[in-house]
Amino acid sequence: MKRLLMKHYFLGLTLILGLFSCKTEKKDSVEDSTVANRDLVVDLGKTGIKIQPTMYGIFFEDINFAADGGLYAELTKNRSFEFTLPKTGWVEPNSDRHSYNAESGILNIVKYAGETNNHNYARVTVNNDEGYVLINEGFRGMGVKEGAQYDFSIDVARHSGDIQKINLQVVDSLDQVLGETSISPDSDSWKTYESSFTVSTSEMKAKVKITFEGTGEIDLDMISLFPQDTWKGRKKGLRKDLVQLLDDLDPGFLRFPGGCIVEGRTLARRYQWKKTVGDVEDREILVNRWNTEFGHRPTPDYYQSFGLGFFEYFQLSEDMGAEPLPILGCGIACQFNTGELVPLDELDPYVQDALDLIEFANGDTNTAWGKVRADMGHPEPFNMKYIGIGNEQWGPAYIERYAIFEKALKEQYPEIIIVSGSGPFPDGDYFEYGWEQLKEMNAEIVDEHYYRPPQWFRDNATRYDSYDRNGPKVFAGEYAAQSVAIASPDNENNWDCALSEAAFMTGLERNAEVVHLTSYAPLMAHADAWQWTPDMIWFNNLESYGTANYQVQKVYATNAGTDLLEISEDGKSLTGQDGLYASAVKDANTGELILKIANTESHPQALKLTTHNGNLGETGTMLTLQSNNLQAVNSFESPDLISPKESTFEASAEVIEVTVEPYSMNVLKIKIQ
Repeated sequence: MKRLLMKHYFLGLTLILGLFSCKTEKKDSVEDSTVANRDLVVDLGKTGIKIQPTMYGIFFEDINFAADGGLYAELTKNRSFEFTLPKTGWVEPNSDRHSYNAESGILNIVKYAGETNNHNYARVTVNNDEGYVLINEGFRGMGVKEGAQYDFSIDVARHSGDIQKINLQVVDSLDQVLGETSISPDSDSWKTYESSFTVSTSEMKAKVKITFEGTGEIDLDMISLFPQDTWKGRKKGLRKDLVQLLDDLDPGFLRFPGGCIVEGRTLARRYQWKKTVGDVEDREILVNRWNTEFGHRPTPDYYQSFGLGFFEYFQLSEDMGAEPLPILGCGIACQFNTGELVPLDELDPYVQDALDLIEFANGDTNTAWGKVRADMGHPEPFNMKYIGIGNEQWGPAYIERYAIFEKALKEQYPEIIIVSGSGPFPDGDYFEYGWEQLKEMNAEIVDEHYYRPPQWFRDNATRYDSYDRNGPKVFAGEYAAQSVAIASPDNENNWDCALSEAAFMTGLERNAEVVHLTSYAPLMAHADAWQWTPDMIWFNNLESYGTANYQVQKVYATNAGTDLLEISEDGKSLTGQDGLYASAVKDANTGELILKIANTESHPQALKLTTHNGNLGETGTMLTLQSNNLQAVNSFESPDLISPKESTFEASAEVIEVTVEPYSMNVLKIKIQ
């Protein structure tokens, strides 16, 4: 996804970004009192083009601590001692870590014998009653809430000596106890112990403190702490507030797991879906490909536990009523990193992974991978319809590998819709080559990505007007206006960016005949552990909010409609003339006309909308996102600064008269008689 970050690529883009920045308008945020009058026409009878149920969806990638430390509600970091430096996240405050004769005790890492994806465990030696302590720092701390219940679990095997009890406390920075519990190990063999407790005080940066009663050696693994109040109450599940923000988008699809993590910097470190299913403790951890990608935000403690794996992605899609859209590697590592290639005659295992994934998602329980799904608690198929091959690959290397995947998938599963890609850029030689080749191959859907300045989005509202209606359909799979520059840590989710995206999205909707899927990217960012900006949702260990960009996506997705209509001025579509952008749809389910209108000018615009071939109800509702300050942002302190405000308007049989505010995105809804 964000390969535009790579240092060598910065050199290549310096001139281009400079040109973009020169083009970007520096609008002031002072409201102009001038009112423009516009006469618009909406044709209620000219239908026939459907808005796809997948038109507005979600792209999820584990970047910015979006999974571990974010959506996946586990509070313990490196719970199984599997990081490259296996003590990462763990602190022994009263032990000499450089001595094997520490006075109170010490932790050592032991390798499991035999073949297993869980490679390590901890052997704790407790030498005396003076109090050996083991601390886990969490993901930039642990967020715990007053009155909430938490589940502690741990795998333990007694090795020698007489340790009678293991105590767990959640403490704050002053070592004050916020909640506690204990377990009593009673077996020399591995056994899982569980206990629950309630936290007395909310704390953003809590940590786990583990102490021992007795002396001896004891083995520990899978030291886990979860809130009980997860999404749908699933034990060891997902963080409820973050999933709620996603569910509120009413997404048509969920694309996962990325993004660049699909490919990996090297083929050895690519995302392999088969390692993310089955028992959680048997899922092999992987260093996250974003851990040291960003010189301005290195995160060497960024790993993937895969507690959020492919089963959980499919389950989440089902929860939200979204089509699952998994993306698989095509045998090419990130071309901005190593660009490692799997030889064509060695591609079969990669192709088989794709075939097996379809079986995992859709197969009967008497198939090998369908049984794995059933054993995980979902005997019914997930009814997957889409699969993506490759993320942002380009050139002949991608096309020839994609062709092999397509042939194999269509031979065995002709009903599956395959998503291909046009590379990381919205234009240029790579883009043109990819489209030319994929069109010749009769590709079904082509994924396009664009991270550009706000002005680019306003200028490109007509981007798809000239696309071939008989060619491949488009997935606008990753896009976001960049307030400063691509990969700049100073990018913000300001109203200028969100409003420009809103204007651009009218063009996506007007071209629903061609554009079948769209999604903003990236989705989430941890306030204390991000790498890339801007991002649609921000969260810390306790709170979360949707940005102005999120609010734009939400008003589009929750007012998608079913049938495209025509809205025009002087016989022409509204594509930015005098700062006005618009699209119109009908919702056959509710019998409503829905208009989406973006005013990017500094003055109000008075609209007289006349309908042809149909009459309207007497009153309608209007949702407005607006700020006179284009630099305004939502924040933890003001999460709803830019959010929809609802009002009503009156209409005659064929005419609506409303005024849209300066710098505003508006959704008008009214019954069709």
